[in-house]
Amino acid sequence: MSNNTRPLRVLMIHGYRQNASSCREKSGAFRKLTKRHIDPVFISAPLVVPSKPDEANSADERGWWFSGADDSFSAGQQSELCRGFEASLATVRAAALEHAPIDGVLGFSQGAALVGLLCALQQRGELDWTFRFAILVAGFRSRSMPHAKLYEESITLPTLHVFGDTDRVIPKEMSEDLLKCYTDAAVLNHSGGHHIPATSKDKGVYLEFLDRMRLQC
Repeated sequence: MSNNTRPLRVLMIHGYRQNASSCREKSGAFRKLTKRHIDPVFISAPLVVPSKPDEANSADERGWWFSGADDSFSAGQQSELCRGFEASLATVRAAALEHAPIDGVLGFSQGAALVGLLCALQQRGELDWTFRFAILVAGFRSRSMPHAKLYEESITLPTLHVFGDTDRVIPKEMSEDLLKCYTDAAVLNHSGGHHIPATSKDKGVYLEFLDRMRLQC
């Protein structure tokens, strides 16, 4: 067991069309709630989301894999593709090794779907780095067929699943479907939409989970 007085080092895996910088900004309230508990490490996905023909997009928008042949992604799209997924695994691995030891990973939206896949890969012994817990915010099962085998086995890793009643991007039912894959899962079901909730009510759930993880890490 490591020193359980230090903050837990957590890889922060952003959502689709975000990057490390925007993830840091959007998670500001969450980081304030957990600043004594989490040492966040922000990383950007390697895939640049192409601008649509009718968009004047100057933002650095990133994704972890594409489900469409036009290098697009939709959480509900059944697809034979997961273009760029291996490159993303390599990016996460490099960050994990650079910032080792990593205690946990937190993912938002497509990032949470990626974290779910990382949990499965670790359980199957297919990662050469390790983490001890995961937080999945607005997570869902990938609909890309190459990922289907990664949902066949129940995941025993401790997890916290966060989802909102009014999320219109990743409906609550999609997150609940992912939740079924986990045997040691805590849940934060909030009344809001597609964001990382950070009210005083939410704080207790986060800190209870993180305190338990601290004892294990």
